[in-house]
Amino acid sequence: MAKAWKDPVAIPSGIEVSIDGESITVKGAKGVLEQPLHPVVEVSVEDGRLLFAPRGEERSSIAMTGTIRALLRNMMQGVAQGFEKKLQLVGVGYRAQVQGQKLSLNLGFSHPIDYPVPEGIAIETPSQTEVVVKGVDKQKVGQVAAEIRAFRPPEPYKGKGVRYADEHVVRKEAKKK
Repeated sequence: MAKAWKDPVAIPSGIEVSIDGESITVKGAKGVLEQPLHPVVEVSVEDGRLLFAPRGEERSSIAMTGTIRALLRNMMQGVAQGFEKKLQLVGVGYRAQVQGQKLSLNLGFSHPIDYPVPEGIAIETPSQTEVVVKGVDKQKVGQVAAEIRAFRPPEPYKGKGVRYADEHVVRKEAKKK
């Protein structure tokens, strides 16, 4: 079993961490994030580091301690630098553009798709075939990128669709006569 929960998480300069019994709040240059604490996990701040300890010896409490540690590390990175996911639109006539608080996508359907941008997320389109999703919450950035990709996932024959910038689409050979 991994013991990642034993490693403390350093609190970078410029980041404020406050713990009140049931939740932990992280404030930084990019924003504020809050995470409820699980009752089996004990979190403390010492010497500019976050220390984690399970409140029992059960496997589930040790596993939850590692999960909370990973979530808090992601929160610190998010309020310091932020997260971003890049998407590419591959296909003839596939376009994206941001109009106010909605993303308008033309993905080969008979109608454009208007995706409302959730609060706490910024979407940019550097070109017509690129979409960049930015935010401080890693989970929310990933979820929004997955929802945009789900409108037209890449198909295996021509590779058309919405894909992550670092995604490799395995291509299939066309049917032979």
